[in-house]
Amino acid sequence: MSDLVELHGHPTLSSPVMILALEGWIDAGMAAAGAMTAILDGIDTEPLATFDTDVLLDHRARRPMMSLVEGHVEELTWPSIEVRGGMDDVGNHVVLVVGAEPDHGWRRFCTAVTDLALDLDVRMVIGLGAYPAPVPHTRDTNLALTSPSPDVLDAHTGFFKGTIDVPAGIQSAIEVSTHTAGIPSMALWAQVPHYISGMGYPAGSLALVEGLGRVAGLSFPTATLAIEASETRHRLDELVSGNHQHEEMLRQLEEVVDSSPPPDDLGPLPTGDQLADEFEKFLRDQES
Repeated sequence: MSDLVELHGHPTLSSPVMILALEGWIDAGMAAAGAMTAILDGIDTEPLATFDTDVLLDHRARRPMMSLVEGHVEELTWPSIEVRGGMDDVGNHVVLVVGAEPDHGWRRFCTAVTDLALDLDVRMVIGLGAYPAPVPHTRDTNLALTSPSPDVLDAHTGFFKGTIDVPAGIQSAIEVSTHTAGIPSMALWAQVPHYISGMGYPAGSLALVEGLGRVAGLSFPTATLAIEASETRHRLDELVSGNHQHEEMLRQLEEVVDSSPPPDDLGPLPTGDQLADEFEKFLRDQES
């Protein structure tokens, strides 16, 4: 095993699914982060491994959090990258890769994660992400599916399967690495309304958690996410209401979505140039 990772025992897991959601990757509306938080809050997990963040992270970009109480520095909380194991509501084992996206050593990190996946007999690798798209908040959140394997793409219907060139993140690199090692790998992407991609969007998180059930048969608690999604929908409705410009934009987005064919019949994502522009803008905003 790589010197980047420290193992914490070797639990008995039965064909677990590995789920990736690393901070710093494209996550419009913080949908992937919200999905992973809901999973971690909803099931019991235990640490399986931790990675050497002194090697992998630039601590000037991800500084430790200082807890200061009346001048007293009580603690420093360092950014981490860890692997946790648990079980979903119906008895499926899962392996969760959480923490910060590495700044350095991507190839070594991918190799270490792949070796760990092989060691744990992982049956499938699923990355979670979200991107800004020309969709309205008044419709159900659509999911896009990507994979290094055409067979994996062909095995799942009802997802957008788009054509676009965008910057890759570490999760995509891990998916390619694990695919090369013989593990079916994919990513689920929530389409978040582009006009609110900078705020939390629980509906996107809910769609991702439910998507894990569609592609891997996993089941996690979603009641809290459903409530948060409903509350966010009401707040957005109130913000749009009474603003003619916003109402017109929303109406146009609804017309496009309602008149679009089902995802599998759609072919390339609509307005590819617009999506590329949104991606680049979103990435610039994350760096500023």
